[in-house]
Amino acid sequence: MTDLSGHVALVTGSSRGIGAAVAERFAAAGAAVVVHGRDAQRAEHVRGRIADAGGTALVVTADLTILDEIEAMRSVAEAEFGSVDIVVANAGGSPVKPGPLEEMTEQDFRAAVDVNLVATFLTLKSFLPGMKQRGRGNIVTMSSAAARRPDARSPVAYAAAKAGVELLTRDLAAQAGPFGVRVNCLAPETVLTERNLERIPVAMQDQMAAAHPIRRLGTPRDVADAALFLAGPDSGWITGVVLDVAGGAVLA
Repeated sequence: MTDLSGHVALVTGSSRGIGAAVAERFAAAGAAVVVHGRDAQRAEHVRGRIADAGGTALVVTADLTILDEIEAMRSVAEAEFGSVDIVVANAGGSPVKPGPLEEMTEQDFRAAVDVNLVATFLTLKSFLPGMKQRGRGNIVTMSSAAARRPDARSPVAYAAAKAGVELLTRDLAAQAGPFGVRVNCLAPETVLTERNLERIPVAMQDQMAAAHPIRRLGTPRDVADAALFLAGPDSGWITGVVLDVAGGAVLA
């Protein structure tokens, strides 16, 4: 198993869903994990599960669209665990329902960009300088299959923001590589998080699974395993890639 002993990992948006699975997977691999979320109580539940399994974790809260709050979060993490050398910029989501672009408000579009692209940018802006100074670091960003597969069922603002995350990842990989920092991106398709299990009826889940070459939908563990690979030493010569975790639903 990939060994992250001696590493400190921050996973944003890790109070539930994919982020929680990544945090728990990294802790099981030996990392000291900084669990982040807007809901401190839910984040504490994740920390508790990690501790019960013998891992080490700390809970932090921050609005990732405000740089000062991210900087304060980084200070807390560094005071407790030391330098953060792995960042999984997982936090995001779609605050806007699908629909025609002309019916979307400016406020809705900005909200989708802020929670996905701006939050990722500010998180990396805070943690990257220390990584470059130390000459090592590993960043995993989070996109979506929606970024490269136009679909009327996907909110256009969310898809555009995630496409921006992918380009940001590639540009940063080129900039940061000479300083010993790797930057890669994950692009999941439909993942059966707690929220999706509640929102998607079982019959619809079966229909969606049938559209994948691998005839099932994803699980948070599927994404967590991919994140662990990108964050670990086995991917040491990989940077600037977007890895589809999509059961074959995205083939180009």
